[in-house]
Amino acid sequence: MSAKTALARPFTQEGTSRAMFWWLVTIALLVIAMIVVGGATRLTGSGLSITEWRPVTGAIPPMTAQGWEAELEKYRQIPQYQLQNRGMSMAEFQFIYWWEWGHRQLGRFLGFAFAVPFAFFLFTRRVPQRLQTRLWVLFALGGLQGAIGWWMVASGLTERVSVSQYRLATHLIMAFTILGLTLWTALELRYGKTEILKRGRLFTLAGVFWGAVLFQIALGALVAGTGAGRIFTTWPGFEGQLFPQGYLSDLPVWRAVFESLPAVQFQHRWTGYALGVLGAVLAFRLWRSGQGDLIRAGTVLPVLIAGQVGLGIWTLVSASPLHLSLAHQGGAIALFLMAGFTAWLAARTEFTPAR
Repeated sequence: MSAKTALARPFTQEGTSRAMFWWLVTIALLVIAMIVVGGATRLTGSGLSITEWRPVTGAIPPMTAQGWEAELEKYRQIPQYQLQNRGMSMAEFQFIYWWEWGHRQLGRFLGFAFAVPFAFFLFTRRVPQRLQTRLWVLFALGGLQGAIGWWMVASGLTERVSVSQYRLATHLIMAFTILGLTLWTALELRYGKTEILKRGRLFTLAGVFWGAVLFQIALGALVAGTGAGRIFTTWPGFEGQLFPQGYLSDLPVWRAVFESLPAVQFQHRWTGYALGVLGAVLAFRLWRSGQGDLIRAGTVLPVLIAGQVGLGIWTLVSASPLHLSLAHQGGAIALFLMAGFTAWLAARTEFTPAR
């Protein structure tokens, strides 16, 4: 097989300006930062420290002792304080407050960093017609993500000591959806939109793998939201057993798969193994393509998969410490981006029979 490389014609007329490309790269980096900081906020137990949603005035933190006391008093009213953190000192409260405030502030900055340049590019008519709708969708998804974030936080303010794992998973899936759409759009701006692009089995396989990575990330959010990563801290078995005890945990099956801690961890483990097999098949197909870009992608993917599986096991047997949990989340981001880039390459590579 021979192929025309998808990276052969950078910054064509169809690709428009370098400025828009680097703008979207910056947005992608900020989204990655949001995911990482959000993970740290969750892992430090900081996500419920701010009990109000004030998108504008909330940008200003407490500036006086009275202001800090007022914020702590609001926190004292929720179950997390009453059942889990009763007696928390002001210094301890400020620690978790700054994490949550920083996460929200980064979100405000991200919205500003998207909206202002986007308005400029629209006003100066630099946005290609074919990408205007997609960029408007990105803008809308960003606003929706802010609302989802508050919806998630609100789930932990009345009857729970933590947020709903379902809403946490929704929030994380939306973040990765925004990241993936930003990546794809940036690549089209950088390299332009090619014609033909026979989307055959390789593109289908790469797309399925990308979707499977996102599904595994969602399962990881359920692990994080339920605390399932802190039970059965042995590998390869579950405390010496192939199948964990208490899988259904006296819940209906449709709930147990999402709420039973043994079930949630079991599913995340075995989906990870299945993802590794699917990734190996994809890598083999990429190597056989005979196209340099795809061969390189097929070399990087197995390394990222193996690294992520290894990090997951290390995190599990170490009872999910902060640094390893964040590293595992970082590995998920890297694998998701590489899977998306591989799908983009497969979609844009025109194969012709070798002569």
